[in-house]
Amino acid sequence: MQELIVNGLLAVVILTALFLLLLVGGKPNSGMTKKQKVMLGRILIAAALLLGLQSLPAEFFAQADAYLFPGAGRWLRFALYLTDYFIIGYDILKKAIRGILNRQVFDENFLMAVATVGAMALAIYENGDYLEAIAVMLFYQVGEWFQSYAVGKSRRNISDLMDIRPDYANIEQNGRLEQVDPDEVEIGSIIVVQPGEKVPIDGVIVEGSSSLNTSALTGESLPREAQPGDEIISGCINMTGLLKIQTTKEFGESTVSKILDLVENASSRKSKSEDFIAKFARVYTPAVCYSALALAILPPLLRLLALGLPPDWGVWLYRALTFLVISCPCALVISIPLSFFAGIGGASQQGVLVKGSNYLEILSQTKTVVFDKTGTLTQGVFEVNGIHHNQLEEAQLLEYAALAESASSHPISKSLQRACGKELDRSRVSDIQELSGNGIIAKVDGLEVAAGNAKLMDRLHIPYIDCHQTGTIIHMAINGAYAGHIVISDVLKPNAPAAVAALKTAGVEKTVMLTGDAQKVGQQVAAELGINTVYSELLPADKVAKVEELLAAQTGKAKLAFVGDGINDAPVLSRADIGIAMGAMGSDAAIEAADIVLMDDDPLKIAKAIKISRKCLGIVYQNIVLALGVKFACLALGALGIANMYLAIFADVGVMILAVLNAIRCLFVKNL
Repeated sequence: MQELIVNGLLAVVILTALFLLLLVGGKPNSGMTKKQKVMLGRILIAAALLLGLQSLPAEFFAQADAYLFPGAGRWLRFALYLTDYFIIGYDILKKAIRGILNRQVFDENFLMAVATVGAMALAIYENGDYLEAIAVMLFYQVGEWFQSYAVGKSRRNISDLMDIRPDYANIEQNGRLEQVDPDEVEIGSIIVVQPGEKVPIDGVIVEGSSSLNTSALTGESLPREAQPGDEIISGCINMTGLLKIQTTKEFGESTVSKILDLVENASSRKSKSEDFIAKFARVYTPAVCYSALALAILPPLLRLLALGLPPDWGVWLYRALTFLVISCPCALVISIPLSFFAGIGGASQQGVLVKGSNYLEILSQTKTVVFDKTGTLTQGVFEVNGIHHNQLEEAQLLEYAALAESASSHPISKSLQRACGKELDRSRVSDIQELSGNGIIAKVDGLEVAAGNAKLMDRLHIPYIDCHQTGTIIHMAINGAYAGHIVISDVLKPNAPAAVAALKTAGVEKTVMLTGDAQKVGQQVAAELGINTVYSELLPADKVAKVEELLAAQTGKAKLAFVGDGINDAPVLSRADIGIAMGAMGSDAAIEAADIVLMDDDPLKIAKAIKISRKCLGIVYQNIVLALGVKFACLALGALGIANMYLAIFADVGVMILAVLNAIRCLFVKNL
């Protein structure tokens, strides 16, 4: 019966290998490497040869005895099976020998080599069945191939991101475009990006307009429109028009370089689960080898010396070899790092860059999320949101305010000028007085215009009306008479309310906002977003102190994440359990200090990142329970002689394939 099942499995292996080799492997985008194709070929040949040898009748080898010499059939049979064994297992034997020579004996290659060579030796001694030894090695290689392909698949997700690496930059010289190394381009240079090319260096568009494909950076499939004056980050693909860009950074400091550096170094930061498995394997494998040796020697000696029974060396050696095959820790050693690797790859596809698997593990335990306000939950762009109690037409009052503020570079001044919506004639303005902390007094069209805060009105002894709205209030007075006020406030990011709601759905228990703005402004924003707690009027040092307080209040394994974007957020990002930075518009300092970077500045991605991390950790724990549970159960059965080599194959290869296939699920995170 066992032989029939094995033959059936061999037929399945042959058909699967043929399909993968001919139909899948033949496609240019199959993702199958040359090494994997060669391995498939070896599996196909070895499985077909083994199935063929199994179908040969005993009379075939008996004829060899008659034609050659007595016993020739036995040695011919051994030679054919040994050839098949070397076809499928020569690389495992080679690695095992190399490990012994390098004094790194105890690994899965050593276990498989000892187990299968021992099974072959037993078969020679007993003139028995070579099927078990070769089948174990064959199915082990099948498992190794699946593992290799799975790792390759997750690596390709990372490699897709690596495609953003630019090979050259175009510099216009003497009316001709010359391709130069991006490293050679200096800050302030004008580079030309043609349709279909990658933007090699961060800069500002000085000429041309186009649509940009940012999917490799942000995971966003919709193109973004770009025009003169817009900042542009490296790694985008120019889709339609020719762009001339003035560089603002060196290549090494550009977005694309930083992203690639983050991704390339992610694997060096191991999670606690990975560290545990690595330490476990270093202890477990030698312990298993010595246990197998004891199982092969001690029971026979006990039977012989203490009980006066036949030692049955062959039986106990077979049990020890089965024990070795079962004990191989491949499922754990391979699937756990693969799960984290796939999780990081899946997250990068969604525009979430995780700097290491340790951060993915910590993120899954996040119970408190602390936000910076400006640039994180709001757009960091001040807009005119209202004009109240005006004695003039709104447009007229706005124009006077814009003209009075036209000489200032302050963000509020710029927002007034934008809201005015027309070209301003500065010749209409004279006698500009800027009163620090108060506002501006100027002559506009011969009229004395005062624009500023309540302090300016008090200073000029002009009665004013308080505003019911929150924001920056610009009180206006013309020729000493109050003319109304203009409300300027920051604008919430479109997804900010949904982001806070999604966090609560994802299991985050507490949301906190830290801001340097006035208390009234902070409370209004927090109320609009549904944030639990808000702390206002904070300096950068105050933010660190608040995060310290919140960290001290955490209980158990609960972790705190801080989300920020500005250079003043860098200390807080470093201090939090997990720091999350806005990558597209965030400062370089914030991105450097953070553990996770959101490439499209969308706060909704925070909940997505948490869900990815929890899915990844869930799969890791599933694989640990599956692998150890099956392993220890089969080890006990093997020691008792209940489990044979075929059950050992399932305990080793079968569990490894199941664990690897389960790990690949970490790649599929789009719909989380």
